[in-house]
Amino acid sequence: MNFTVKSKDKNSKARSGLINTDHGTIQTPIFMPVGTVGTVKSVSQKDLEDQVNAQIILGNTYHLYLRPGTQLLEKIGGIHKFISWDKPILTDSGGYQVYSLSGRRKITEEGVKFKSHIDGSNHFFRPENVINIQKSIGADIIMAFDECTPYPCDYSYAKDSMEMTHRWLKRCVDSFNDAPNLYDYSQALFPIVQGSTYSELRKKSAEHISSFDMPGNAIGGLSVGEPHDLMYKHTEEVCSILPESKPRYLMGVGTPSNLLECISLGIDMFDCVMPTRNARNGMLFTSEGFINIKNKKWENDFSVIDPNGKSEIDLRYSKSYLRHLFISKEMLGPQLASVHNLAFYLWLVTESRKKIEEGSFTEWKNKMVKKLVFRL
Repeated sequence: MNFTVKSKDKNSKARSGLINTDHGTIQTPIFMPVGTVGTVKSVSQKDLEDQVNAQIILGNTYHLYLRPGTQLLEKIGGIHKFISWDKPILTDSGGYQVYSLSGRRKITEEGVKFKSHIDGSNHFFRPENVINIQKSIGADIIMAFDECTPYPCDYSYAKDSMEMTHRWLKRCVDSFNDAPNLYDYSQALFPIVQGSTYSELRKKSAEHISSFDMPGNAIGGLSVGEPHDLMYKHTEEVCSILPESKPRYLMGVGTPSNLLECISLGIDMFDCVMPTRNARNGMLFTSEGFINIKNKKWENDFSVIDPNGKSEIDLRYSKSYLRHLFISKEMLGPQLASVHNLAFYLWLVTESRKKIEEGSFTEWKNKMVKKLVFRL
């Protein structure tokens, strides 16, 4: 994997670039739809390509390990063949999912013992086997095993956790370098910055993971309940330290305005369940603001969902029809809404890329942020 910076915005830290992988090139800034268990909920791979214009999707190590399991994935030749997706894939290490199982796991220096949310069976994740599991899954980009601290978190715990994550990173890198590739393409390992909401720890962590000189770097432990201004503050601090020659991935972020603000701070890659999760509840993101499609005000609105959108969904279906599907509890409603929201997120990063290259990103971003928080 390699990364090339194409353009830089003159009024911010925003940049456009290219990530080259053996499964194709990713144009950055990029948003990655979340396909936790090998599927982006309610969206087919054909729609991901044709309507959403997704360039890369994300899978989750914890969930894919539990089912279908690495034995089956190795048998068919990896996750790309299993889900019929020939573009790049990234896998989260499962650290966040283990973090979310607060009542079902125990963290030690060696790793994390946890109970499956499916059947209660006991399992143990250590840095070494998390790397081996991700090698078996076969994603193009895999993540180091880390502990995601909660918010709020006291300094002492955040420091101890960060230092353990750093020790785990060394074990991840050693395991990654020692274990052979299982498939006929390469994989890249990204380390993860931690440190909660403490500037001293964030800076120290960024410096530490940069020293490993891996192909890219990630920022974790944000968007876990902290105010947006803290997210932006620590993202800016970390981006000032992480090398410009490597892609920067802000994990689990976020709202459309979060994406734009963090692109301006130097972030290249994002993922979040928000566009699909909110779609299933009837919330649509548009270029003019967001709407709750279930509200009665849309009952007689026969205008298209988003006249500025690029997908067939945006331009073909009316707000009235989509509201009817939700009120009638038809499965097609959440499906269309999910495709629309994902297409909007990909439109947003694509427009960001164009504006960066045209030299007008900051002015455009400031206008868009004001629109995106507006309830229609």
